[in-house]
Amino acid sequence: MHSQYIIDHDEWAYGQPKLKSAGKVELGPIQGVLPWTGTRNPLTASSISQKVAMKYKTAKNNWQPKVGLAESLAELAVAHEALINPHIYDVEFQPLTFSYVGPSGGPRWHTIDLRFTYRSGLRCLVFVRNASSLAKPSVAEEIRAIWRAAPVHEAHKFAVVDADAYNRARRDNLRRMHQVVAFEPDPEADDAVAKVAENIQNLWRISDLFGSADLQPGRVFKACLRLIAKSALQADMDAVICQHSRIWRAEA
Repeated sequence: MHSQYIIDHDEWAYGQPKLKSAGKVELGPIQGVLPWTGTRNPLTASSISQKVAMKYKTAKNNWQPKVGLAESLAELAVAHEALINPHIYDVEFQPLTFSYVGPSGGPRWHTIDLRFTYRSGLRCLVFVRNASSLAKPSVAEEIRAIWRAAPVHEAHKFAVVDADAYNRARRDNLRRMHQVVAFEPDPEADDAVAKVAENIQNLWRISDLFGSADLQPGRVFKACLRLIAKSALQADMDAVICQHSRIWRAEA
């Protein structure tokens, strides 16, 4: 074959050299944003999960923006769900690392995915994993060993979350809800849309509210997202919420 048709490392070049890891992605200071404070930076190149950096706010930090680092989109979705929960005071990413004895008897290290602190003071450690992994007896045994080894002064509860419960649509809905709740509050629009939704007789879709509320459609839609986030309105979270989405009052 002529040399002009030879392509290095193409699909039939099986002996490709192993490339050196790009290493951790380190975020520098961001003006006006609190730095990430976890114990293990998860931002590395990966072929099996999507690592994410985000900006979020909590009451613990006086609502000042802070950097959070998540190891997967499911982990991020679990955080988004907590961040729109009015009962949660703080959310921490990769908050602590500790040693434990694995099922095989050898010492291991584990970094907790998330920790939620509720306004009541209760603290909960969160372990996020996909369903196929959680179904394995060895993983269940590993989780029990991790919970037994967790420092008692660091949390009161330990929660295991099935990552498969957060499909792409649900993840997107939670992301947008967190955005409008935390960074685009609009109490006036929320009150107006809530009143219209309460009184309209033929409420079926979000678009039904556009002509009834004296607001721009975009403002009405964002108000709907905030009202769904606090359960004042309800929608199918496993389908991407848009103007044509079916909604209903919470008591229905």
